[in-house]
Amino acid sequence: MKYKFKFLSILVLSLIFFSTESCSRGWLRSKIKERFQTRMEEKPAPIASSDLTTKIETPGDYTFTFSHGGFPRYYKVHVPKSYVTNKQAPLLFVLHGGGGDMEIQANEDYYHQISKSEENGYIVLFPNGYSKFKSGKIATWNAGNCCADARDQKIDDVGFIKEILEHATKQLYIDKTKVYVTGMSNGAMMSYRLACEMTDKFAAITTVAGTDNTITCNPTKPISILHIHAKDDDKVLFYGGAGNSFKDRNLVTDFVSVPNTISKWVKFNQCNTTPKRVLEEPGVTCDEYGECKDGVKVKLCVTESGGHSWPGGKKPSLFFGSATPSTAIKANDAMWEFFKGN
Repeated sequence: MKYKFKFLSILVLSLIFFSTESCSRGWLRSKIKERFQTRMEEKPAPIASSDLTTKIETPGDYTFTFSHGGFPRYYKVHVPKSYVTNKQAPLLFVLHGGGGDMEIQANEDYYHQISKSEENGYIVLFPNGYSKFKSGKIATWNAGNCCADARDQKIDDVGFIKEILEHATKQLYIDKTKVYVTGMSNGAMMSYRLACEMTDKFAAITTVAGTDNTITCNPTKPISILHIHAKDDDKVLFYGGAGNSFKDRNLVTDFVSVPNTISKWVKFNQCNTTPKRVLEEPGVTCDEYGECKDGVKVKLCVTESGGHSWPGGKKPSLFFGSATPSTAIKANDAMWEFFKGN
């Protein structure tokens, strides 16, 4: 009986989809979107602690919440097994892409951040962007000219990250000289905004598949930048602009190009404008700009393929295009090697 019901369900759905007499595809898409919205609204808020004062003494995974700007905000923390009290550890902020959330970014199957934290002994913190849903899903960052609800509602994401850092330094034993930030796509764009507005709090940043789309940028000191981007990125185009895969251009912006982003930070950091090729292997090249003020560096790694994805990772969903992530370089390895030198 259940198989008959399943067959009939599939048949009905097929008729709905293919019938041009009863409905248009546009109508069907609107219904799917409506149902999706309803499902997001029905999802419960993350289970999180509001105790932001008690010291974290043991390794493990923790989720916290607090109100910022009138909205409930969330972040996850992974503390590696090597963590011991009274011994300061490095801290890495990892910012998810637009339309993602902290759970996706913390998923070991996709980004391998947890295993990298265990390997290198750093604490990894996953903030959740702004979402209109109580679940925190489909979240974005206000990175300046991008993206979506966070930008349109002028969400104070810089203030949010500042407050998380304040809480984290009270909760954990953190080496304040080794606080870093990285991000994917919209999260990478937010990383650039943090480099502009919280320069004194971070030792270096790494960005993947997202350029600098800030409105204003006044870094208070030089800061090291590693940018990783695929030449064939179909969303944040290498030479500027938004890819055709964005159905609603109003959600994004006319993205700044990778070359213009790098030039901007080479100038800010007062580096030698002639880079040195430090890696050239099948599918990837890396160029480094040295002789920068205060010994910082600007480095650009370009993969020939991979599209809009995290090299060495796994594409989490249709949000990030159809290309398979490049294996010519592992973003986590390149990132942590870069951080160790800064």
